[in-house]
Amino acid sequence: MATFISVPLKKSSEVDLVKPLSKFVTVTYPAGEEQGEYIRAVEELNKLRRNALGRPLDKHESSLEILLRYYDQLCAVEPKFPFSENQLCLTFTWKDAFDKGSLFGGSVKLALASLGYEKTCVLFNAAALASQIASEQNLDNDEGLKAAAKYYQLASGAFGHIKDTVLSALNREPTMDISPETVGTLSLIMLAQAQEVFFLKATSDKMKDAVIAKLANQAADFYGDAFKQCQYKDNLPKEVLPVLAAKHCIMQANAELHQSVLAKQKKRFGEEIARLQHAAELVKTVASRYDEYVSVKDLSDKINRALTAAKKDNDFIYHDRVPEVKDLEHIGKAALVKATAITPPLSQKFTDLFEKMVPMAVQQSMSIYNQRKAETVNRLVGTMREATNLCNGVLASLNLPAALEDLSGDSIPQSIAEKARSIVQQGGLQSVEQLIKDLPELLTRNREILDESLKMLDDEETTDNELRTKFNQRWNRTPSGDLYKPLRAEGANFRNILDKAVQADQVVKDRYSTHCDMIALLCKSENELNAAIPSANPTRTLQGSEIVNVLRSQLAQLDEMKKERETLEGEIKAVTFDMSTTFLTALAQDGAINEEHLSLPQLDQLYGAYNQRVQASLRTQEDLLGQVQTSHQEFSSLKQSNTEANQREEVLKKLASAHDSYVEISSNLREGTKFYNDLTEILLKFQNKCSDIVFARKTERDELLKELQQSIAREPSAPSFNVPAYQSTPAAPAAGPTPAPRTVFPPQAQQQPEAKPQPPARPPPPSFTPQAASTTPANAIPTGPPTNNPPPVAPPSQAQGPPYPSYQGYPGYFQMPMGYNPYAYGQYNMPSMPNMPYMPYQATPGQGGYPGAPPAGQPYPGYPQQSPQQQPYYPQQ
Repeated sequence: MATFISVPLKKSSEVDLVKPLSKFVTVTYPAGEEQGEYIRAVEELNKLRRNALGRPLDKHESSLEILLRYYDQLCAVEPKFPFSENQLCLTFTWKDAFDKGSLFGGSVKLALASLGYEKTCVLFNAAALASQIASEQNLDNDEGLKAAAKYYQLASGAFGHIKDTVLSALNREPTMDISPETVGTLSLIMLAQAQEVFFLKATSDKMKDAVIAKLANQAADFYGDAFKQCQYKDNLPKEVLPVLAAKHCIMQANAELHQSVLAKQKKRFGEEIARLQHAAELVKTVASRYDEYVSVKDLSDKINRALTAAKKDNDFIYHDRVPEVKDLEHIGKAALVKATAITPPLSQKFTDLFEKMVPMAVQQSMSIYNQRKAETVNRLVGTMREATNLCNGVLASLNLPAALEDLSGDSIPQSIAEKARSIVQQGGLQSVEQLIKDLPELLTRNREILDESLKMLDDEETTDNELRTKFNQRWNRTPSGDLYKPLRAEGANFRNILDKAVQADQVVKDRYSTHCDMIALLCKSENELNAAIPSANPTRTLQGSEIVNVLRSQLAQLDEMKKERETLEGEIKAVTFDMSTTFLTALAQDGAINEEHLSLPQLDQLYGAYNQRVQASLRTQEDLLGQVQTSHQEFSSLKQSNTEANQREEVLKKLASAHDSYVEISSNLREGTKFYNDLTEILLKFQNKCSDIVFARKTERDELLKELQQSIAREPSAPSFNVPAYQSTPAAPAAGPTPAPRTVFPPQAQQQPEAKPQPPARPPPPSFTPQAASTTPANAIPTGPPTNNPPPVAPPSQAQGPPYPSYQGYPGYFQMPMGYNPYAYGQYNMPSMPNMPYMPYQATPGQGGYPGAPPAGQPYPGYPQQSPQQQPYYPQQ
């Protein structure tokens, strides 16, 4: 039965997609049917992830379809949400597929706030599940062979796609299972297995031997390449390498077997035998080295039968010369497999849950376009408003139209009366003072929100820096200082906006202080106002003059021009155009959007005509104001000039100017109030963004701390050291209980000078009174070390030991009592005190030192030899 390699699935921690994505949808899109549809889509996406990753998957095509659908949805949703560490931060945690973990440390895992990381791991699982489904196919029928080849090629393409994209998707070092080296090897393995399936299909279909040989040789080549890639690396389980080596030999043997048939057909009988011999050697290698992984009995029998028959025929009939293997013609190769290209959608029935949502690139382009559009509108409207204010200022300086209405000299001009009523209707001084009073509170609220947001970033960055200092290179996540740069730039921009707003508020307050008295005068009753305006001599003689009528006509034209500007302003603000279709088309065609290249021509087309009308209005105003100034000079020369008239005219000018200032101040204050309120909403969003990223960073920090603790727990607590040779376990243990050794340490003659100092040799056993008389006293004191060792004697028939009694059932063997430690004598706890010198043996005065241990099998020199009739010192069997 063929052995195929399948890849285990990665395991992921649960992630809540609903809360952050729904929050983004709520903030980005206005309340309504569209927002509700997107929130429901977010919930469906969360369910899809749980189905794909939150439960065990069967080795079936339906489970693979769920994984591929989730992968397709991730690819579709990636451009539509701002997934990043400093915007929409979602942390995904995945475990290494090949790491089994340890008792205390747990398995290796990686947590990243990257949707690209999630996509990579999901695609890895899809490839792994495809390999498992392929390995479960029944290869005895065509359907099983076709399905296996299909899924192996899909797995190969998926692993290859990960190899090409993982580093750019993660921007940091991945775990070992998804590293480019590992997935590259897995891609080759899957491709080799797909080629082997085609070989099996060709064999079952009984295709030509030349074709089968080429298919097998190509499979052997694929397996050989995969073997070379992981031969000196430990990134895959240890069982993979021998299987690859065995498969390489088996496929090569099959190629030689079928090529031998082709040689026989061409009557090249020597070549046939050479190829069969080579094939036999290959399967013999597999049987001897990798038999526990792959069985080659059937193939071996088939090759040996063919080899025996070929040799017999050649020996008796053909007598063809058998060439060397190196001299044989190379077998061709035929690759029928190709890694499946990974081009979403991969699932058969994929429907984008966020089909109506435009991509983020289009949203960003739309935002920039809307900003350009707003700038264009504000420029045109601002130009007209500035011109209108200039016109009002010129007329107020000329006391028009009040001068034409005040020909009696003792009544309130109609224009002044209308302006007074307008101020009263707008709330008068109380309205302006209340708006001025509210501004500092709004400013303080915005400053507090901004300060609190930046403080969250500061606190988290301080903690990150402290941990980075503590763990050094182990703290391998993006520094908070680098990550928060966009947010800090945004916060600095907000602070700059607030500072400018404070300056603008002060300008408005100063202007209000300048015109406050006149505005208060306009707020009084008509009688009080009339009494406050100085009287002057009547100028009734001018009431029917031509110059008065000319001035009134010119003022009417100016009023008509102002009304046209108000209409034009409304038209400019009402202009709309949907650029999203243009941006979507550009994104689909080019893969990117050149917003400036598309927006500027469109804005020129939309507002070019309005710009011309604004410029025409400015030229009209300039002409009319010139005519008014000329007519006013003629009108002033006809009036009787005196002090009272000048005082009255000056007061009327101030009243007219106060009205214009009141209108402008009220407008500025209301705009300022709206600005602060709008800025509050923006700052709250900024605060939420800071809060979200800080929370995500804290979660990532906790995960990383946990990983560091586990890695520290896996590290050895002390440096490795070499175990002394005398403590090593013997290679071939004795069949029965091990008797106590006569000596623990090696002989002194065998010790190397550079070796670790050893304790002195064990002294001779204690003296016991022998049962038979000895020729030499046992307690004789030698005068010195002997010059020559005594002649060797035959070793005893059994290893000897201390005189322990024999136990029934084990004749001749001496079981050690519990607690006996034969190595205790002379040891000085070497591992704990490696530097402690050994005390030399102190000999008794007048007594010679003990000699070193004799060679194995010989007695200690200088000791009396026992006579054959003497009772042995140690019990014998």
